[in-house]
Amino acid sequence: MTHYKANLAPKIALYEPDIPQNTAAIIRTCACMGAQLEIIEPCGFLFNDKRFKRVAMDYMDTKNINFHQSAEDFFKAKSNDRVILITTKAKKIYTDFKFNEKDTLLFGKESAGVPKKVHNLLKEKIKIPMVGKKRSLNLSTSVAIILSESLRQIKI
Repeated sequence: MTHYKANLAPKIALYEPDIPQNTAAIIRTCACMGAQLEIIEPCGFLFNDKRFKRVAMDYMDTKNINFHQSAEDFFKAKSNDRVILITTKAKKIYTDFKFNEKDTLLFGKESAGVPKKVHNLLKEKIKIPMVGKKRSLNLSTSVAIILSESLRQIKI
């Protein structure tokens, strides 16, 4: 595998994640692909949950994870950054989107996505196309797909 400078990778942000195994898998993906993870609280689980620990294993490195106490705190911290919402409600397909290394890629909670007020705040929205009337992919799968495409485009 090719190695690259992790500080050039886009950031992944999770809005109030509620499934510990998905968050743990995303922690592993971010650790392996060099992406910073941002978690917007509250979470629907505790980080000492045994299901979480089993999947995260030794990839839980808190210096690569930034916690925000609320969506308001997150958006204050991102006031000068481009935040892209990944949502099934978007019109633009992720492969038609031009990523850059300073992007923050925002994913909603598994059970409900993001609230309408967050949706309305963001100009950039993209989706992963699916066949038929399928609702959505697993969150950790979606993160891996979008992060991989963003890294491919910015050629890290």
